[in-house]
Amino acid sequence: YKKLTQGVSQVSSDIAGASGLAGRYATALYELAEADKQLDTVAADLNVIRDMVDESADLARLIRSPVIARDDQVAAMDAILTAAGVSELTKRFVGVVAQNRRLFSLTAMIKQFQGILAQRRGELTAEVSSAQELSAKQLKTIEDELKKAMGTKVSVDARVDEDLLGGLVVKIGSRMIDSSIKTKLQQLRLGMR
Repeated sequence: YKKLTQGVSQVSSDIAGASGLAGRYATALYELAEADKQLDTVAADLNVIRDMVDESADLARLIRSPVIARDDQVAAMDAILTAAGVSELTKRFVGVVAQNRRLFSLTAMIKQFQGILAQRRGELTAEVSSAQELSAKQLKTIEDELKKAMGTKVSVDARVDEDLLGGLVVKIGSRMIDSSIKTKLQQLRLGMR
């Protein structure tokens, strides 16, 4: 706990894109996970946590609510993460975040950690939104096509966005490819005016 807290307060800023509150915490976690040779474990844990927050309105309220007592947030997160089976390092990290009253930035910290990990591995991350969950074969095809187009390994962060109706929206950094039916309908509507 003490080592993790010191890591957050003394973190170096040499990792591009890791700025601000979320960047400092993500960088500290990255450095600890790298030192303990647990990068893949922590990355998997963070994906589990992100998915749990996305799927549970109650958990999202817990991490964003300023009125829930610090000790209650710490205890609740510890119980949730223990039940989810995440590693001790990840549990300690989330505990420090909760103790410091920074749970509201947890999802931003996860995103920053993933960005740092991808950058260090020479990868790009593509956020792919689709109307329905994509199969493993579809994800592999998208990953392969993006790798060809970008000239480097691209990891796909797939999410379901039921507002899309159909098609895909792909974001890589500041680039966005929107081939969703929703956007095509909006363009058609504008063209008919």
